Amino acid sequence: MTGPDDVRRLADRLVAEATDLRDRLAAGDRGADAALERVDSAVRELGAALATVGGRAEAAVDDGPVPLPPVEVTVPVLGVDACKAGWVGAILEPGAPRPRVAVASSISGLVESVRQSLGIEVVGIDIPIGLPDASTREADALARRALAGKASSVFTTLTRAAYAEATRAEADVVNRALAGQGVGAQAFALRAKILEVDAWVRSRPTVGVLEVHPELSFAVMAGAPLLSGKKTDEGRRDRLAALAAAGLASPSVLTGPGYAADDVLDACAAAWTAARHAAGDARPLPDPPQTWSDGIPAAIWA
Repeated sequence: MTGPDDVRRLADRLVAEATDLRDRLAAGDRGADAALERVDSAVRELGAALATVGGRAEAAVDDGPVPLPPVEVTVPVLGVDACKAGWVGAILEPGAPRPRVAVASSISGLVESVRQSLGIEVVGIDIPIGLPDASTREADALARRALAGKASSVFTTLTRAAYAEATRAEADVVNRALAGQGVGAQAFALRAKILEVDAWVRSRPTVGVLEVHPELSFAVMAGAPLLSGKKTDEGRRDRLAALAAAGLASPSVLTGPGYAADDVLDACAAAWTAARHAAGDARPLPDPPQTWSDGIPAAIWA
């Protein structure tokens, strides 16, 4: 018998398939026809499931999202998001009333400047970490499935060889040959940031490093994805409210030269996940993480 959980599962599948189709169409992928057939199949299954559930006389009552309890900050941690100035960080430490904000032009410079005055133990970064050799990543697909209504915020990470190419056109040829997918604009636009973090991680910094996705962190934090746009006034209020419910007061500043409020709030969400990891509460997607020739565990933590 079809139930609400089945409907949610099918809805998540539809979002993931539709996002894959969008990426393929944007990149001119020849596999778009097959992706369209999968979307059509998912729509038909979802329609049948909704009809079954809607025909019942009695429906289960949904109590709504259930936020997690406030996070316990046990050690100093840093959450990081890319911004026009380079990188913006949100610093959490035990006993501090609110996240402190730091900015630097490079990821290594940001981490080292914070470590000069504070012994941070975990750094959460909103950037893909661990690049595949000849495939896509489970982390991206699983994050999309977990973000019903916000799945489009997760782009498909390219192969390491594709990111080594200087232009999107050249990367497209390489990625199609290795992973069977074209190169989306967002995935390639972050090329410089991805390679910067990749080089830093491969230098073996003496601090724990996690990949995070702020939308996934906010979804886990609030009990459901935050559907409001992060650059809107409503989105800013929703994210500040989610952070407050999670025990994090509004950060010391929200905007400044080269960074915007959504950058700072994303960094705060990354810091929240870093604090959960330090306390042993964060979980990776996938579990266990994937690894390829670079030996770097690839997973999105929340």
